[in-house]
Amino acid sequence: MANISVLLSVYAQESAVFLEQAIYSIFNKQTLKPTEIILVQDGPLTLELKNVIDNQKKLLGDVLKVVPLDQNRGLANALNVGISYCSGDFIARMDTDDISTENRFLEQFTFLVNNPDVDVVGCWISEIDEHNNIIKAKVEYPLEHNELYSFFEKRDPLAHPSVMFRRSFFDKVKGYSNTIPLAEDTHLWYDGFRAGCQFANISYIGLQFRRNSAFYKRRSNLEKSIKLLKFRLFYINRHLNYGVKADLYAVAYFCLSFMPSIVKKFLYRFLR
Repeated sequence: MANISVLLSVYAQESAVFLEQAIYSIFNKQTLKPTEIILVQDGPLTLELKNVIDNQKKLLGDVLKVVPLDQNRGLANALNVGISYCSGDFIARMDTDDISTENRFLEQFTFLVNNPDVDVVGCWISEIDEHNNIIKAKVEYPLEHNELYSFFEKRDPLAHPSVMFRRSFFDKVKGYSNTIPLAEDTHLWYDGFRAGCQFANISYIGLQFRRNSAFYKRRSNLEKSIKLLKFRLFYINRHLNYGVKADLYAVAYFCLSFMPSIVKKFLYRFLR
């Protein structure tokens, strides 16, 4: 039996419409349904978000487990709380503004069963706008562990909301770090590689990733950009034995974060 937990976190500034679509996609739409959905409420929510959660709770019953936090703690802390509530042998991540495709969990679960050495598997994605229009039909990621390791010298080798972990991954890596705002996933992959975890992606488009104005705004955060640059230069690139080319990539992405949104939008499409 596929004992799968799906882990999400929602906070006040997110869209109620997107949240409803996200939850629908990870249960009603899936050919292999998860055992449970762990939804962390990261601080007080809007009435619209509360209404969506209440309605989904009525529809899904005990499958949907809501974990309320009294104040906003940030994504890393919220996910760490959520992990402690996950009972599944496999934990799938999902963001509350994205959409999972119907065979995502089946494809990832089957892959992990057939590849017991792999600790976490991601998938290819497509990109959509706020109206669910396709912006980019396919974003490919490297498939084999060594390819992901090499790819990480440039940027993240997995799309964070597309991944499925073995529960045991979090025995090797002690959860998410909150030292770099909005880059919890980058730190997690670094910790995983350092801990000897095995990574993979599958060539299945398992996620529709939402890329709207908020996406580019988040990537203009000065504090985050400086911390990420330092983390890349002094930790990732040194401890994972990447060379000068990796340092140049880190500086280039740092500069990209301060370009006008229209330029950033074009370059992100090109770089992906």
